[in-house]
Amino acid sequence: MKKRWIINAPDTALQGVLGKELKISPLTAQLLINRGLRCPSEAFSFLSPSLINLHDPFTMKDMDKAVQRIIKAVQGREKITIYGDYDVDGTTATALLYLFLKEVSLGIGNNIEFNYYIPERLKEGYGLNNSALKHLSDSGTRLLITTDCGIANYDEISFANSIGLEVIVTDHHEPAAKLPPAYAILNPKQSDCAFPFKELAGVGVMFNLIIALRARLKESGFLAEGVPNLKSYTDIVALGTIADMVPLIDENRILVKYGLDELTSSKRPGIRALKEVSGLGTDLKSVPIKTGSVGFQLAPRINAAGRLTKASIGVKLLITEDDKEAMDIARELDRENIDRQRLEKDILSEAVEAVETEDFEIDKKRAIVLAKEGWHSGVIGIVASRLIDRYHRPTAVISLKDGAGKGSARGIKRFHILDGLQKCETFLERYGGHKMAAGFTIKEDKIKEFEAAFYALTEKALTVEDLIPEISLDSYIALNELNEQIVREMDGLAPFGLANPEPLLGARDTNIIQSEVVGKNHLKLKIKQKNGQFAAGNRMWDGIAYGKGDIHPLNGNGFDIAFIPYIDEWNGNKNLKLKVKEIRQTTSS
Repeated sequence: MKKRWIINAPDTALQGVLGKELKISPLTAQLLINRGLRCPSEAFSFLSPSLINLHDPFTMKDMDKAVQRIIKAVQGREKITIYGDYDVDGTTATALLYLFLKEVSLGIGNNIEFNYYIPERLKEGYGLNNSALKHLSDSGTRLLITTDCGIANYDEISFANSIGLEVIVTDHHEPAAKLPPAYAILNPKQSDCAFPFKELAGVGVMFNLIIALRARLKESGFLAEGVPNLKSYTDIVALGTIADMVPLIDENRILVKYGLDELTSSKRPGIRALKEVSGLGTDLKSVPIKTGSVGFQLAPRINAAGRLTKASIGVKLLITEDDKEAMDIARELDRENIDRQRLEKDILSEAVEAVETEDFEIDKKRAIVLAKEGWHSGVIGIVASRLIDRYHRPTAVISLKDGAGKGSARGIKRFHILDGLQKCETFLERYGGHKMAAGFTIKEDKIKEFEAAFYALTEKALTVEDLIPEISLDSYIALNELNEQIVREMDGLAPFGLANPEPLLGARDTNIIQSEVVGKNHLKLKIKQKNGQFAAGNRMWDGIAYGKGDIHPLNGNGFDIAFIPYIDEWNGNKNLKLKVKEIRQTTSS
């Protein structure tokens, strides 16, 4: 697919200021500038994230109220139920509070009664439901704490109140105009919430709650200093934060930075087992865990259970203290993930076939809406994302069963998908989500009307140019300027993710000496760059372009490359190499 190359304009004056203050190269200074870090003190904090820079959790609206209610429940030995969403964010937030309450219970010698409940995706759907609330109330629950859900459940929380349940909502999704009548709502996106960072994942909101809880319990004399050790919980926080694809800046960056170290050291049986089945090492030999390891290997296995069967086993994996049980669960999750991949592949194949038919006329559409009986509702969100990768259009994929549809929608940079659904809400039963991802329910007989409205909306909102994906380059550089020090400085910007992408550099007018297809359709390259005339001493660079074997053979002068430099360490040897992300014929611009 053709892509537009966007280059950030260099600011040489500010490069000099940051370079002098932080003792970094002009290139690294420009990388910081591109990420909005123009003040030396802010840039320093970004490069040296610390837990002491976390925000005061009590600035979050209703925090003190929520904490006091939980402490009252602990002191009165009321039964507490943690009600979590079935995705990784929800299951990690549930496990986080569960483990904290367990440690508190042991620390204060008080037999707190608490449990957790994760709804089944296919049977119960997203969020709270009255049947589950009635069951929990009948079983003795008096305080219900939601994780990663609840902000959209006005009717259900009204029902909960009517049967004697008090509800504390912890969520991070966009609040509706009419907030649910919960005892307390912790959500930094509330318009009157003073918490300075609005982009926490659900597990991040929960981490702030346990920070506040620990503080008040210590003040009351219930807990010793430093107990529980909250840093040890950041592995779980990092799992949910990375999986939910929130911006890795501000507080998220701090939590993920520490959490990746905790994931690497692997103190929990469940984490160790999950890493082993994911190919990320064993107790004897563990590789450093990075955001990509979480996003592509660890999180999908936890998510697979929520998509296909019961997400509660994901919580069980994270809270178990038994090595054998942990490995049994991890293997089960691995099998579920293989099944999920197979389902995803089959549905994606059917979806692509539908889009590619002559009748669909994809070239005349600025969006994609697909619906089919029997498509598994647990994987249609992934399929929608894959269709975005292929066609770069706002996409809604709907699973139909017995006249009802469950939909997943994904947006592109220039189209806010939740706003789009809101403009089509006449045809929807329920909807919610974020700028880039949303879910909805719809009656089958309303799909045609929704489809027409969605197509008309995107036709008006998007230009043809908007449908061309962008790649954003941080800077052009001559290959002979690269060295190990620069790459080490670039690595200092990690962890990478949304709002802090891995630095992408460009090299103009390179000469591809050789290409070769290796592995699963990857392109291995030998690259040189002009320096005046090609000289015998010019360095030859090894490059790898993952998934681009289809463009082999490739050789000759006049290629621009977008790449990420990295240090390949093997048998004690270090070599600078290039991960080539895009290749195009050299242009004059």
